[in-house]
Amino acid sequence: MSVQNIKRVAVIGAGISGVSSAAHLLKYGLDVVLFERSNIEGGVWHFDPRSAVDPSYPNEKPSAGDYETVPESVYGTPPPEADAENGSDLEIAHAPPGPCYAGLMNNVSTRLMRTSLAAWPPGTEDFVSQQVLEEYIQAISKAHGVSAITQYNTRVEEVRKRGASWDVRTTTLEKTAAGSRLIERRWKFDAVVVASGHYHAPRVPDIPGLKELKEARPDRVWHSKRYRDPTQFKDKTVLLIGAGVSSSDIAKEGSRYAKHIFQSSRGGVLDLPASLLPEGATRIRGIESFNLDPAPTGADTDTSKTDGVLPASVTLNDGRRLCGIDFVILCTGYMISYPFLRYLHSDTTPADLADDTVLVTADGDMAHNLHKDMFYIPDPTLVFVGAPYHIATFSFFDFQAQAVARVLAGKARLPSGEAMRDEYRRRVAEKGRGRDFHSLRGSGDEEAYVQELVRWMNEGAAQSGLEPMLGHTDEWHEANLDRLEKIAWIRATTGKERQEGKYDGQEVLPFALC
Repeated sequence: MSVQNIKRVAVIGAGISGVSSAAHLLKYGLDVVLFERSNIEGGVWHFDPRSAVDPSYPNEKPSAGDYETVPESVYGTPPPEADAENGSDLEIAHAPPGPCYAGLMNNVSTRLMRTSLAAWPPGTEDFVSQQVLEEYIQAISKAHGVSAITQYNTRVEEVRKRGASWDVRTTTLEKTAAGSRLIERRWKFDAVVVASGHYHAPRVPDIPGLKELKEARPDRVWHSKRYRDPTQFKDKTVLLIGAGVSSSDIAKEGSRYAKHIFQSSRGGVLDLPASLLPEGATRIRGIESFNLDPAPTGADTDTSKTDGVLPASVTLNDGRRLCGIDFVILCTGYMISYPFLRYLHSDTTPADLADDTVLVTADGDMAHNLHKDMFYIPDPTLVFVGAPYHIATFSFFDFQAQAVARVLAGKARLPSGEAMRDEYRRRVAEKGRGRDFHSLRGSGDEEAYVQELVRWMNEGAAQSGLEPMLGHTDEWHEANLDRLEKIAWIRATTGKERQEGKYDGQEVLPFALC
């Protein structure tokens, strides 16, 4: 199956997947426009000291994403009363800051993340600050002409197929002497590449009492997307819900300031070992409920601005209760969400009941109906780069971007619609629906995926006389062996801790027991 007559392509998002996609599309002479809602490339690696507004509690509507509604008064001519402060609020609503915090570093070696578009600067270490990663993306963008075709401060509001073209509606934030305003514009494209990433729509679980606690103390209960630095935890007791990478990072940074940190785990397969926690942090079991304290008779019930501990105890799965908690940070991950494609979402349909057209269902755990996690099977001119998890992100997304560019440029052919559907159904039968559908954490999964892409692309290259697509380098494979050894150690350690009963935490410190 060929995707024909593609000349004009929209790319959504200027992280590594969007910049790589745009760069490879430009290489094949396509007319490309990249839309980035912030004012700079970098995606999840761009540090903004501001924080996004927390979502609803619980957050159960993937189609909404992190898109806040902005007032009609800021469209077109700004209102006379607009000022710098209101402008800043509008900027955050229009383009919420991402989850990057000051101390963020990569947890996959730069040797694994090198793309085909640029080498790392000489002397780059395996593990570096977010600034190095952000500057790498920006250097690729500039060197390959991507920055020149990027519409910054521009949010994609809606993408919809009308006839043979994709209609894209955007709003661009403009600052004037009188204040900020939004300018709406409509565009037409032959194809759309969605490269907006995973880390926009925070997942907020429906734990009994959590919503009420958030309403009582919004300044002390929030998702890890808002985390920026650990100094606010000085002499405080912090409860982290979740035991993945972000939780462990916050525990490491926060332990230098906090009185104590508790990390709650339900024993998920992706939880890091409790032994990796720093001194001053304790692994505990999952949260059963938050129990708000009754307000004293005649007392002012508005506790949102008080400095004391949270007015609630915490009941754990094992029946123990914690008191004296100052902060609750939800390190509970993110939902897959494409708010500019709301008509392809179904916020009420369970994943197991997904039909042949829906993109995201109620749980927000996966993107349905994609061939090779990229091409939307009902209409392959809608493409996604960056869906898989548990991979060496930069290099992997670059491979996907190369494949997408070759297909849209007519240099490689898609299988028939029936063949794509059959392959997708086989994958669903093998892996099931849910978050693991996009996971390539199994031994050899990532290499096999890339090898298949290279084989597929080089079939087209041989027919058209195009240069072959190259796979993983020797350096990548050497670095991957190091990664596999580390993963094996983590899994072995976690398994041992479970067997020894340590996985659910050490003895809870007496000061936190109710």
